[in-house]
Amino acid sequence: MPELPDVEAYLEALRPRLLGETLERIRITSPFVLRSVDPPPAEAAGRTVRQLSRLGKRIVIGLEGDLFLGLHLMIAGRLQWKKAKAAVPKRLGLAAFDFPGGTLLLTEAGTRRRASLHLVRGAKALEQFDRGGLEPLAATPAAFARRLISENHTLKRALTDPRLFSGIGNAYSDEILHRARLSPVTLTSRLQPAEIERLHQAAVAVLTEWSERLRAEAREAFPSKVTAFREGMAVHGRFGKPCPDCSAPVQRIRYATNETNYCARCQTGGRLLADRALSRLLKGDWPRTLED
Repeated sequence: MPELPDVEAYLEALRPRLLGETLERIRITSPFVLRSVDPPPAEAAGRTVRQLSRLGKRIVIGLEGDLFLGLHLMIAGRLQWKKAKAAVPKRLGLAAFDFPGGTLLLTEAGTRRRASLHLVRGAKALEQFDRGGLEPLAATPAAFARRLISENHTLKRALTDPRLFSGIGNAYSDEILHRARLSPVTLTSRLQPAEIERLHQAAVAVLTEWSERLRAEAREAFPSKVTAFREGMAVHGRFGKPCPDCSAPVQRIRYATNETNYCARCQTGGRLLADRALSRLLKGDWPRTLED
C-alpha cells in the first residue's frame, strides 16, 4: 500500500501537471471504484484544480466550487500519467481523469477491487476520511510520546494504526523500528522515555529521507513503480538477506497477508520472534536465537 513517502511522490508529480488545469471529465470504467453518490462525477467536469494534498494515505484533489476528489489506492491501486484522452486499460483500469495536457489513469492489479474514489462537496465532508492519526513529521516529541502510549499495543501495530499515526504502513514501520533498534512486538506500555525519543527521531528521519528521495525521482519522471519493496531499504522485503548494519540475516513474522521484517541482532538482542504458523508447527524445534 502506498504510504506517506509514496503519496508525497505522487503529489510531487501531479502538482505541475494538474494545478491550474481544468478537469474536462471523469471516465468511470469500474462500478466498484466510485463510493459516493452526491455530487455525481459529471459535476466535477469543467472545474479547475485548486489544490492537491494528502489526507493519511489518501490523495485529495481540490476543485473550484468547493468540490474534492479523494483517491485511496489501497494495496494495488496505482496512478499513471498518459497522453490526453488515453484509453483506460480493460483489465486493470478503474477510472480516467481527462485534462487538456494529459490523462490521469487509476488502475488496480489483481481481482479484488479495493481502491476507492469519493467526490464530496465542501471541506467539512472531507473530515469523514480523517482517521485522526497524528502526522509524524509535524508532531513534537511530546505529542508523539502521548499518542504512542495512549493505547497499549505492540510497536508494529501502534505505528500502523491510522487512528494513532497518519500515513505509516507495513513497509516504513519496519524501517522505522530497525532505525530505532526496537523490537516490533515490544508493548508501548513498556517503553522507556529514551526509547520513545529514539523512536520519534527514527520516524522523522526515515519518513523524511524516503520522502525527499521519492520526490526527487518524481520530479524527473512520473512514478511508475510504486512498491513497498524498494532498493535501499534496510529490512523490509529483505528476508534472509544481510542486515546492512550488522550482516545478520533479516528475519520475518508472517501473519495473514502481511509480513514484518526485522533484524534479530539489531532489534531483539539475537532472539527470534515466533512466526505464528511456522513456530506453532515446529513447536519445540522452533529456534529461539540466531545461534540456534
